[in-house]
Amino acid sequence: MLRKFSIDELNRLSAADFQQSVKRPVCLVLDNVRSLANVGAAFRTADAFAIEKLWLCGITGTPPHKELLKTALGATDTVAWEYAPDTAALLRRLTADGYRCVAVELAEGAEPLHRFRFDSAEKLAFVLGHEVFGVSNEALAVCAAAVEIPQAGTKHSLNVSVAAGIVLWEVVRRVAA
Repeated sequence: MLRKFSIDELNRLSAADFQQSVKRPVCLVLDNVRSLANVGAAFRTADAFAIEKLWLCGITGTPPHKELLKTALGATDTVAWEYAPDTAALLRRLTADGYRCVAVELAEGAEPLHRFRFDSAEKLAFVLGHEVFGVSNEALAVCAAAVEIPQAGTKHSLNVSVAAGIVLWEVVRRVAA
């Protein structure tokens, strides 16, 4: 018979211990994401996969904001984040710091996520864009690669927070395999 675990049985780290723990060398960069619910969900996803940092760029909302905090459920207290006004400038800086910047976008030359090759120790920065317009052309021009999540339906895109979860799961799944 199945039984759900209690919170105590999950043995999760405390917020303080999580902040001190080793993180995956992966960042999420939100490029002009307008929905605070998507931003809050990105915080929770970043916490779940123990990534290094969440970058909030352009018009992307930042904590504290009621709608963002409601979705983040405390992850704004555990996930390292920073605001950068210009996504392309940030990506140039991340590239100089040794990150491979990868747009999550339907773009010429994008490869399906499941075929994307990377080294498990490689520093990666995945860029997710505006809910309608996607990753900005300026940011896309700085990226070293692009990946797309294969889809079989009639829609052309996934929700930003869903796409973040799929990308991070694929990276974590392959590193753990």
